[in-house]
Amino acid sequence: MKEILDFLRRLRQHNNREWFNAHKEEYMRLRKDFELYIDKIIALLSEKDEELRGLEAKDCMFRIYRDIRFSQDKTPYKTYFSAYMVRGGKNSPRAGYYLHIEPDNCLYAGGLWCPEPHLLKAVRQAVYDNCDEFREILENPDFKRLYTGLDTERSLKIMPRPFPKDFAYPELLMQRDYTVYGHKDESFFQQKEWLHRAAEELLLMQPFNRFLNYTCDEILE
Repeated sequence: MKEILDFLRRLRQHNNREWFNAHKEEYMRLRKDFELYIDKIIALLSEKDEELRGLEAKDCMFRIYRDIRFSQDKTPYKTYFSAYMVRGGKNSPRAGYYLHIEPDNCLYAGGLWCPEPHLLKAVRQAVYDNCDEFREILENPDFKRLYTGLDTERSLKIMPRPFPKDFAYPELLMQRDYTVYGHKDESFFQQKEWLHRAAEELLLMQPFNRFLNYTCDEILE
């Protein structure tokens, strides 16, 4: 992992095709290493989350090439390795486990990001109808120690219809995304047992994902 982070740090300094092509062999070797790590994490996760059984890293890993068609940032490469581990692979609309390895910005994430409007509406209704259960998940001490609450970066400013404005926990319904994040220091991923510890910490999201996927499966399947 130290080699991966060192490569990504150099890529951030030289984010152009000439440098990348000169180091393509190194990139391919490190990507293969990352794929092996993800396969190991999937195996560890699937011991507790049987939905992931049979999933392979190659179906979960994102490309390093950026889509620059509609972006003002024209740098061609992402400066991170990442994977979304969920039944159906990285393009699944279901809630899963995300691992992001980037210099100075390593993190876990999970939940639903940018759900389709009909799914978002159904999830809000499920949160409203089962508020005590959802809050119990978010307030679990072990979960909360690492995942400090719903990400509110894209949340609404007012209560969405048709929910009452005097609802006791408006922030739970004003979400456009139902995601949580947990940041990790780079040094964590250089420890001998990091794979097992990462799987344990990702699995803290299992009740959160399960709650969201109950609605996903009703709406999408």
